[in-house]
Amino acid sequence: LQRNRLPARAHFYNFEDEATALTFDAKKSSLHCSLNGRWKFRHDLSPLEAPEWDEAKPESWSDIVVPGMWQLQGYGRPHYTNVNYPFPVDPPNVPFENETGSYFREFLLPQSWDAGQQAIRLRFEGVDSSYHVWINGKRVGYSQGSRNAAEFNITDKLNLEGRRINTIAVRVYKFCDGTYVEDQDQWWLSGIFRDVYLVAFPRLAAIEDFTITTHLDDEFTSAKVTATVQTTDADSADFRFGLKLISPDGRVIGQGEGNDQVTIDIAQADLKLWSAEQPALYKVLLSSGSHSQVVPQRVGIRRVEVRNGNILFNGQPIIFYGVNRHEHHPTMGRAVPCEATRRDLLLMKRCNINAIRTSHQPQNPHFYDLADELGFYIINEADLECHGFYKPERAILDAKNLGLSRVEAREATYVEAGKWLSGNPEWRAAYLDRAEQLVERFKNSTSSIIWSMGNEAFYGENIAAMAQWVKKRDPTRLVHYEADLEAKDTDMYSRMYYTIDELKEHIANRNDRPLILCEYAHAMGNGPGGLKDYIDAYRSEKSLQGGFIWQWASHGLLQRSSSGQPFYAYGSDFRQALNDSDFVMDGMLWSDHERPSPGLIEYKKVIEPVTVDNLDLAAGTVSIRNHLFFSDLAHLEASVSVTVQDQKPTSSVTMALPPIGPSSSGEVEIPEEILAPLREQSEENKWLNLSFFLHSEVSWAPRGHEVAWAQIKAPACLTVSPAVTPNITSDDESSIKAEVKEARGRLVISRPGHNASIVFDLARGGFRWAGEAGVTITRGPELSIYRGMTQNDVGFGGDGAEWKRCLLQIARSWVTKHSWTSNDDAISVVSEVRVGPPSLTWAVRARLEYTISHSLQSVSVRVTGDIEKRKGSSPWPTTIPRIGLDMALPRSYNTVNWFGRGPGECYRDKKEAQRLGLYESKVEDLHVPYEVPQENGGRCDVDWLKLQAAGGSVVSPALEIRMAQGPFSFVARHHTTQELEEKTHPHLLQECDDTLLYVDHAHHGLGSGSCGPPPFPHDRLYMGPFDFTMHLRLVDID
Repeated sequence: LQRNRLPARAHFYNFEDEATALTFDAKKSSLHCSLNGRWKFRHDLSPLEAPEWDEAKPESWSDIVVPGMWQLQGYGRPHYTNVNYPFPVDPPNVPFENETGSYFREFLLPQSWDAGQQAIRLRFEGVDSSYHVWINGKRVGYSQGSRNAAEFNITDKLNLEGRRINTIAVRVYKFCDGTYVEDQDQWWLSGIFRDVYLVAFPRLAAIEDFTITTHLDDEFTSAKVTATVQTTDADSADFRFGLKLISPDGRVIGQGEGNDQVTIDIAQADLKLWSAEQPALYKVLLSSGSHSQVVPQRVGIRRVEVRNGNILFNGQPIIFYGVNRHEHHPTMGRAVPCEATRRDLLLMKRCNINAIRTSHQPQNPHFYDLADELGFYIINEADLECHGFYKPERAILDAKNLGLSRVEAREATYVEAGKWLSGNPEWRAAYLDRAEQLVERFKNSTSSIIWSMGNEAFYGENIAAMAQWVKKRDPTRLVHYEADLEAKDTDMYSRMYYTIDELKEHIANRNDRPLILCEYAHAMGNGPGGLKDYIDAYRSEKSLQGGFIWQWASHGLLQRSSSGQPFYAYGSDFRQALNDSDFVMDGMLWSDHERPSPGLIEYKKVIEPVTVDNLDLAAGTVSIRNHLFFSDLAHLEASVSVTVQDQKPTSSVTMALPPIGPSSSGEVEIPEEILAPLREQSEENKWLNLSFFLHSEVSWAPRGHEVAWAQIKAPACLTVSPAVTPNITSDDESSIKAEVKEARGRLVISRPGHNASIVFDLARGGFRWAGEAGVTITRGPELSIYRGMTQNDVGFGGDGAEWKRCLLQIARSWVTKHSWTSNDDAISVVSEVRVGPPSLTWAVRARLEYTISHSLQSVSVRVTGDIEKRKGSSPWPTTIPRIGLDMALPRSYNTVNWFGRGPGECYRDKKEAQRLGLYESKVEDLHVPYEVPQENGGRCDVDWLKLQAAGGSVVSPALEIRMAQGPFSFVARHHTTQELEEKTHPHLLQECDDTLLYVDHAHHGLGSGSCGPPPFPHDRLYMGPFDFTMHLRLVDID
């Protein structure tokens, strides 16, 4: 585990005086010397090939930047696995073929440092995975634990003569025995990836370590702050340290001195509690007896406990609207700069996120400072995971052919896998070391309110020992570990990827403790679906206290193609034989950490802190619910407007909000100028729009930032108006009858004296529609039950496996019969089709009945069908991706107008973030460039759709589409389904020559089946009978 490493301590910096200490900026301290920067570096494929230091010639080596990962600076290759170990499983041994990085640099020891009066320490905040250290050629020590800190006393090894030139050498090993408990779902990357620096302590009377605890009374009206100090003179009765407490508004409100402990009382007038909503921070200054060392620490006053089956924070039950966050940067890997971390956390705050699980290891110390400052509830997780033992144990179990169910096999495998390390006494010290490093380092972090013992390390006596040690060491926080299914050693139940039904079943049988989802809603690609269902459950069930989305950001690494195009690479791009491909691309924020995915936009919406219901037009009020736990709504204003069917919203009116208290509701009056149009009698649907925004700048967002919005349908229009059905006999020139001719597999419908025609393909179905100004539909409509797969479809919890087994991806419409008639009103063409794949016998039988106006300006198609049930048929799919019609239009049709949800992408179980309204877009702007190409760009709850061609010498008519049954969904794009399914990165996509249009009567939900459940039952599209009518009409461009 270590050699000569000093005991774990709290993370802090030393300063020479109070004024400098209050900057909290280590770079301004004369007691701090950074060793970050350019080092000399040599890369070897084995430690056996690395040079002996007395023979090394570092001046001939290459340069490398510290902090950094060597695979991202040109040495070796990044490697991604989720569960699998990247080497043969043989604990505690790792192969001799083990990449090794040798680091070397010179440094100047500050002239002001006095080794006679000071102890000089060398500190590493993170090195992956283990390392030896030398100073001036003298061996210092060894440490492992990649995401944990290590500190060494190097005073007696330093050169203090002349310019004080010293050398440091570090040899880092990619793998070590500790790697067996660092098998987290992330890239295998190596190197000195966090800060490395020197720090000077007083040789005598030094503050070695300290613990700050806060104590609140049961009324939360008074508090105490206690500092307990460990010193170099622990046995000296003469040692005294000073404590000064500064309030959030900068006043000194208490000070004292003591040998090892000082307590300061905070009066009610000076008391401000810390929470994620109101992160009030006091400042503590500790000074050593000689006053040559001043240590600052920010402190929040708060209390966390479990009582009556709930997690209480400052006495109130809270809900975690959380995310899992790995440390990731697209070019620097885990060496994430502080400013990049700040940008992440600012975006989280702006998206209403209030909690973070540090998956699956402690993060850089600056992360916790930011979380304290901005306000987050942190589950702080130990650097511990050994999921890789699942694979060999499952192989052993499967070979026995015991006939176990999937659940039984998984549970049996977990038991056996846990015996390797988590239940092995020989690994007890390694496990406890991980717990100790976590707690001691971050025991003064206000935002860290729960300690987590690790992730997917199964369960065993070593996990229990960690939990027991942590509870004894720190009774002020809670303990979490998901695999402790009965919560024997933890303070809460924790589960991963539960469905809503599983959540409800759990709390029906076990409501003695709170339940959280430490992972849910796997955010891979187009998804996750069903987020609103989870939030509704959290807000309605007392024992459910929220969860943490997996995960915050995708982990693509920025690369360039052979032609210089940038793209974000994943596992299979680096050509290792064993990799988990694109499973690392599973975040709500894309790999550049700048572009929120549609899933993140959806999450912000469903967890918004303000909701609205009960629009009462007679009273002129709405009911507003405040979902915050500690703040009223006085910090918000509301912008109010009205949307009338098929129109843009009216001008908005801004109004102040009353101070509706935390977790409370209140009636709010709507301005009269907004009420007037809502009260007017008309046939159009109307919606009241409310936008809630900050009326003043805060630490995480500017004035005017929208935190929530609502759209409430006016009560007089709660019943949807029937969709407009075009009268196909009402055309101005309906007296001119169209001619119908059938020849050589074509049915040609034309108008005498005009260029317009509709030509049916009797063999393949569909038609080509040409108006006076040119072609509008080049082929289609064709009945389809398939859409391109999403990453959630193809995951082990998705429906994609069944769809593939039933060959849905190659199912198409096959014409089996056709007929036509013509009368004075219209022309009728009937196609009977069988939709199914080659090779198999299952199919959908359908009838498409086209009704065409004699003017050839409008077409209606009624589609009826059901699964063909006959003896001997192949098994048909339980669910299908969609039921709809496919069309191709000329590429010139590139402008889309619609009334429905928008402006962004939405599907039936991912649509809450999109407002109903009137929208216009270019076809290419509807496309969502997911980092792994897949089905995308849907728009749902659409009343009508219009496509317009770009201007030319002749103005082409627009194509308008409606559904008789009401709202529908559509996708318009320039990529074929096959292209989206076959290409692995967006820069490889090739656009086709057409505008492709997919109009759906019904569409399957998205779910989160990449590592969770498929769409919930109410969002699934089951195979069954269907009947819908689509109206198409050529209209003049407005």
